[in-house]
Amino acid sequence: MQGVKFARPDTSQFFKTLRKNVNLYFQENELSKNGDHRMVIKTICMYTLYFGPYLLIMLGGFSTWVMAGLCLVMGLGQAGIGFSVAHDAGHGAYSENKFWNKILSYSFNVIGGSSFTWDIQHNVLHHTYTNIYELDEDIHDKPFIRLSPHGKLNAYHKYQHWYAPFLYTLATVSWLTKKDFAQMAHYNRSGLTEKSGHHPRRELITMLISKSIYFFYILLLPMLLLPVAWWQVLLGFLLMQMVSGFILTIVFQLAHVVEGPTHHKPVMSGTMENTWAIHQLMTTANFARNNKFLSWFVGGLNYQIEHHLFPHICHVHYKNISKIVQKTAEEFNLPYFDQPTFRAAVGSHLRVLKAFGNAG
Repeated sequence: MQGVKFARPDTSQFFKTLRKNVNLYFQENELSKNGDHRMVIKTICMYTLYFGPYLLIMLGGFSTWVMAGLCLVMGLGQAGIGFSVAHDAGHGAYSENKFWNKILSYSFNVIGGSSFTWDIQHNVLHHTYTNIYELDEDIHDKPFIRLSPHGKLNAYHKYQHWYAPFLYTLATVSWLTKKDFAQMAHYNRSGLTEKSGHHPRRELITMLISKSIYFFYILLLPMLLLPVAWWQVLLGFLLMQMVSGFILTIVFQLAHVVEGPTHHKPVMSGTMENTWAIHQLMTTANFARNNKFLSWFVGGLNYQIEHHLFPHICHVHYKNISKIVQKTAEEFNLPYFDQPTFRAAVGSHLRVLKAFGNAG
């Protein structure tokens, strides 16, 4: 897979100035750019939110409706682990210790995913080629959903702003059963696996083992031990995945597929007009920055601008450095896209879906 390059040098000196300002903030406040006790507490909370309901279900003695509710809570926990633990660890931002970042990045595997495929898709492709069609897999053409104005347009896309939210609920089911395997094969064939420092066979074995363990404890064990029908276990599993899938998907969509951020195609020259940092500002948006609970639960991913510019800084610092990023962007007359509330961001996303569904 061939990528693109970004303009050099940064003639505006934006990123040089921004890095200086952000570094000064950490120096003056004598802070580490990594996580602190807040990350430990959040990790315990998210794992408890996931495995606590699971243990209650396995202990039995609850009605079908109560167990269904516990499955819904597990969906919240699964999303929380992805947002607040695995994501930071995968970026090397959770801890100063590389060992703990590596261990905690396997949280993706604990909830049925693959830390390997996530690393390639997210760190290598999405963060490098944000909103560049054919390079950023997050905006690739999806079944029945068009997430880029450069994607293939079909007649049914005119209705996608109505049905897309439902399809988002199926996202993690696809990742668990199909997407990870398809990505693994693609990355191995394209050479991205070895280029990123991974060993193809080892990663395949790791993924097969971790997924086997996941499906054993999440499906087979309940079917064997609980006094319920197998289809009820599957239904509970689906409820959990629908909650998790919707939350995970909508949060990432609100960062890039909303009004403001631009979408691009790879240019013939191979060199994009903007520098990498300015490209991140042009293609990324924040939302609901004043919603403390939302910011906590989604691991600061409503501060996507800060995350894209400084992916190796732990999300517990995003709120404070966002003021620096916004001020510096304004000084250089650069955009800083921000939706004031979650509701406003969702509305903006649906309007963009409608526009993409009706534009050639």
